[in-house]
Amino acid sequence: MSELVIDSGDTVWVLVSAALVLFMMPGLALFYAGLVRRGNVLAIMQQNLVPIAVITLTWILVGYSIAFSDDIGNGFMGDLGLFGLTGLDTAPTPALHAVDGDVAIPTLAFVAFQMMFAIITPALLTGATVGRLKTVGWVVTLALWSVLVYPFVAHWLFNPDGWLVGIGAQDWAGGIVVHAAAGAAALAVLVVVGRRQGWPRAGSIPHSIPLAVAGAGILWFGWFGFNGGGSLQGNGVAAQALLNTHVAGAAAMAAWLLMERLRTGKGTVIGAVTGGVAGLATITPCAGYVSTLSALVIGLAAGVVCTFALGLKTVFRFDDALDVIAVHFVGGILGSLLLGLFGSHAINAAGVDGLFFGGGADLLVAQVIALVVVIAFSFVVTLLIALAVQKTVGLKVAPGHEFGMDEVEQGANAYTLGQVSGLSAAGSAGGPGGSGTLAASEHPAPGEPGTAAPTGAPGAVVLTATFDSADLDTLTTALEAAGAWAIQVTEVDEVVADPPSLRFRESSQRPRFARRLRVELCVAQAASPAVVELLSRQTVGLRTPLLHTLVEAPRA
Repeated sequence: MSELVIDSGDTVWVLVSAALVLFMMPGLALFYAGLVRRGNVLAIMQQNLVPIAVITLTWILVGYSIAFSDDIGNGFMGDLGLFGLTGLDTAPTPALHAVDGDVAIPTLAFVAFQMMFAIITPALLTGATVGRLKTVGWVVTLALWSVLVYPFVAHWLFNPDGWLVGIGAQDWAGGIVVHAAAGAAALAVLVVVGRRQGWPRAGSIPHSIPLAVAGAGILWFGWFGFNGGGSLQGNGVAAQALLNTHVAGAAAMAAWLLMERLRTGKGTVIGAVTGGVAGLATITPCAGYVSTLSALVIGLAAGVVCTFALGLKTVFRFDDALDVIAVHFVGGILGSLLLGLFGSHAINAAGVDGLFFGGGADLLVAQVIALVVVIAFSFVVTLLIALAVQKTVGLKVAPGHEFGMDEVEQGANAYTLGQVSGLSAAGSAGGPGGSGTLAASEHPAPGEPGTAAPTGAPGAVVLTATFDSADLDTLTTALEAAGAWAIQVTEVDEVVADPPSLRFRESSQRPRFARRLRVELCVAQAASPAVVELLSRQTVGLRTPLLHTLVEAPRA
């Protein structure tokens, strides 16, 4: 290879793009964490972060060499001549997979950029297997997959010597290499770990939609590097890829919301972010090869097709918890096929005209072959890996742990709040989720306002009631004035007879528990009717209060 002058602008753009792709990892962790139950938050976040550690090591040692060393086996794999990144003394191979002409950036910049794709690809499948992956088994699966699956697929499509590139297949930034391969791997792992107990009735209702939205926003931001860096240059093609990425995501979001509105009567926040991610995944194989108008059409198609693809798990009865198959797998396949229709040589000199631009069906046929080969390869090899891991260290968690993996796998909970002393003699109150107690030393002295009876006095009762909402400051002050003491307000999950229906994408559930506020207090029995009347006026949604006789505990 001739000597090339390193372009500092191109180098900076590739390095920034690599950082953006890595930033998608915490975004994916937050996105998935917000969509699962509270008992699985830490587990799913760890499953999305541990690939950073595992695959960084495997990529440096053998992954990059398999993908980008000198070709052996007629485009099947690299020759391992770059094991451990030894011998990296030249810039990347000219033109690589996307740019027509020489690309002059440091080899290490290219190594880093491609490494981030290797890291994020297997992390995508964890959304399908929520509540079923043991930590140790997942780590072993990651290590094997990042050596036996991803580098080979990357060599076939990202390396100009790859055999799928040789037949004319194209993949700008991973519609086939990332999304189709990860989706096929997800299906293989689902075969091994099976369905969750009670599926489909015991599906997932998101525990924190704001957390999922924050994660989706980070993903969208990072996707500008994911697709925009594919040219390996800071040029017009990079600008086209970045713009196409945003346009397709926005169009898919609009289409998904419209479809959701037509099918369910509601356009939801979860629908908006899911549609956006579906559009981003679908444009990935096309981003640097199609026009802006084509990207808009591709995004609209993604919003419609991926919405209907949500029903695949019901038809084929696989438990894809967070719809990885409908969004990433179907999105990657759809975008790869649409490239065969909308590809335009005028947009990128390295591209090929698709069927709609006078190029005939050659590109479309090549895309179909590439999809079939990669999906079959990823599924079969991943299935063998998952079966081997299950038979050895174990991959699936024990029954009964599926909805509380944080305590089992982490020995911790995502949300552990200490007691908050939110109620005081002055009448201040903690908000929902906190609890407040008047300690014995804080009781009003006999004869002062608010005094009814000392603890354990004859005729005293404990009153318990639940309600939906109230101004806790005003309520507490009024209760003390009515003679109550030892007031506590806590947040509880209460069994309800007629629970509301909650939707998550295409599924709906009626959880038996509803979040309420509970007040517990002591009051003289004679004053209890007045306290009940006060509660009925000061609270919203009051349930019938319960009264218990207050008995002083015997002294030792």
